[in-house]
Amino acid sequence: MSPSPYKPITIPKMVPTSICGAASTCRSLKQCPSPATPSFQISHQPKQKPNFIATPRHKSEFNPTLVSTPKWSPLQRVAASALNTIEDRIIKDLLEKPHPLPKTADPSVQISGNYAPVGETAPHHDLPVSGSIPSSINGVYVRNGANPYFDPVGGHHLFDGDGMVHAVHIKNGQASYACRFTETERLVQERSIGRPVFPKAIGELHGHSGVARLVLFIARAALGIIDATRGIGVANAGLVYFNRRLLAMSEDDLPYQVRLTDNGDLQTVGRHDFSGQLRSAMIAHPKVDPVTKEMFALSYDVIHKPYLKYFYFSPDGKKSPDVEIPIDGPTMMHDFAITENFVIIPDQQVVFKMHELLRGGSPVVYDQNKTARFGILPKYAKNASGIKWVEVDNCFCFHLWNAWEDAATGEIVVIGSCMTPPDSIFNESDEHLKSVLSEIRLNSTTGKSTRKPILASSDQVNLEAGMVNKNFLGRKTQFSYLAVAEPWPKVSGFAKVDLLTGKMEKFLYGDNRYGGEPYFLPKDASQMGGEDEGYVLCFVHDEAACQSELLIVNASDLRLEASIKLPSRVPYGFHGTFIRSEELNGQA
Repeated sequence: MSPSPYKPITIPKMVPTSICGAASTCRSLKQCPSPATPSFQISHQPKQKPNFIATPRHKSEFNPTLVSTPKWSPLQRVAASALNTIEDRIIKDLLEKPHPLPKTADPSVQISGNYAPVGETAPHHDLPVSGSIPSSINGVYVRNGANPYFDPVGGHHLFDGDGMVHAVHIKNGQASYACRFTETERLVQERSIGRPVFPKAIGELHGHSGVARLVLFIARAALGIIDATRGIGVANAGLVYFNRRLLAMSEDDLPYQVRLTDNGDLQTVGRHDFSGQLRSAMIAHPKVDPVTKEMFALSYDVIHKPYLKYFYFSPDGKKSPDVEIPIDGPTMMHDFAITENFVIIPDQQVVFKMHELLRGGSPVVYDQNKTARFGILPKYAKNASGIKWVEVDNCFCFHLWNAWEDAATGEIVVIGSCMTPPDSIFNESDEHLKSVLSEIRLNSTTGKSTRKPILASSDQVNLEAGMVNKNFLGRKTQFSYLAVAEPWPKVSGFAKVDLLTGKMEKFLYGDNRYGGEPYFLPKDASQMGGEDEGYVLCFVHDEAACQSELLIVNASDLRLEASIKLPSRVPYGFHGTFIRSEELNGQA
């Protein structure tokens, strides 16, 4: 076997001054789409108008048998045609074309290079393996991501794409791979109609054209051209295996159940409402307590009160009553944390102000007059009367990695990556993004808080996307495994961080190799083993060779155990999970 390019090393801090669109030279569009897009700087450059992006609708594996013709009346057909003309000639040509797109909504930036979408891949078995897959790994690693089915007709943000799940089945040292769209109600309807008709929450809903697209959406729904009551979400962000079901989630809808088949394929079962118990959207980062096996979740609403609700599920899927959390206005709640006895709810400065659309802006706003705070609520509270809020200055954590109760001080310890500027993912900024791994301490008795970086200033690097050992979620942990998000937004490796000492070790992927979220898989499914006894799984793409693979790295010493070569390109994506073979045997 040839020497591995992957080594656990420490390198000087990388300065994220540029981000390359990395258009591939791969000859096969099916394997490696190569939109002609320029490199771009974080600082301002002339803004680009959207270029053609080869979406899965154009690919040879597109299956027309999946598409059904909409059952419209003659009047609805006339209305649909008229509304399409209004969209094409007024909204697109008159309202959107004259205005250059910001990079945060420009398709030539947001889905260029290995962010570009791919078509579905049927199961491929007996994949080439370098090294040896550890014998304790038997099951399936699944990862979610955004993969737009249709060409963007206007603005497009990476988060707007249709959900696609990539799955690597591992059994007795052998591996297979498949990827499929999650068949959301939104995707099914758009594919039937033959064009995108649901508004994109981030890429399109800004300014006066955003208002026009909302009106167009309401008109299509009112005329029965689309049915918004069946769901509008994309299910592209999170994955959780709970109550014998794999659930794909985004915070704009109910979760979708995806079934893993015996031959290594994926099939969408449909929207999952927990037997009629869940009637609102659920965020993409629910937390499963490793001891009680209960699942805790939040739901937020950007239009109507209550703006935020908390609830949980018993191990067999029975939902608790909603607890309405008092907040002043609709706030982005992408993530939260649990401890052994409490749920930790962030109320931060990225908020939704829909009236900004009328002023020509984005409804996703960084409210600089708001002070971030964290709510501490008993897990089994029947209402929010016992919640205690603690303010934390200059803090916005898109993700929280863990939290626990410090018995010695009586404080709640929260581990998260504090991001500045807080809205940099959604709105264009001249300021370089920083994501600082931080320890936040909340004292519910005094109402005071402290926040400090875990890494020394000389070691500071952007750390985003990752996890702790889930067997210790909600309890004190020593290690976290986080993506090295440099050069932003690409991921050049992952870091193992000692949360108690600040020591950091890096596993870097090598030149022109980038990945995504590192997933920590405990060697033992129970809590019997040591905290760092296990493996880190991560998809990595070689942009020069146009080759994707799944790496399996020993979490204790950051030694590469195995590399599984994949049959098709895996775009950079979001979050994943691992389902052990014994869990799959009881799949619903």
